[in-house]
Amino acid sequence: MAPPGVVIGDALAADLCCFPTRDQYFALVRSFKNDAFEMCIDVCGVDYLLHMERPLPEGIVPTRFEVVTNLLSLSKRQRVRIRVQAGDDEPEVASLFELYPGVEAMEREVFDLMGILFSGHPDLTRILMPEDWEGHPLRKDYGAGNVPVQFKEAPGPR
Repeated sequence: MAPPGVVIGDALAADLCCFPTRDQYFALVRSFKNDAFEMCIDVCGVDYLLHMERPLPEGIVPTRFEVVTNLLSLSKRQRVRIRVQAGDDEPEVASLFELYPGVEAMEREVFDLMGILFSGHPDLTRILMPEDWEGHPLRKDYGAGNVPVQFKEAPGPR
């Protein structure tokens, strides 16, 4: 169970969903790791630019960016989803690399495509986009490019 002060929200099926503050995030994940949640199976970022009025549990102040972390306990046969509000203009949360070294690439992907910083990450550099790429292409306010896409064997005009 989540420690005192962490908001518990509705979740799908029997999965637990927690909504810690940014200050509570790392300690909460550490408490789940110590409670036999052996795997961090996913870390992703969400840009709620167009959905700031989304439903959240009472007491949670929505921000534009959110980080969603999914933990798995094989021994308990349980999952937990942790949703932390990462901020608006300069989104940032603590890196989980110290607890789950396997998140290294997942956090880099979120940084690269969404621009969310992970403090304490050992190598927070781009992983998919070229190093000189400007911006973060999965942000809702990132302009769509005008690069023509060619499809092999695509039917053309007749």
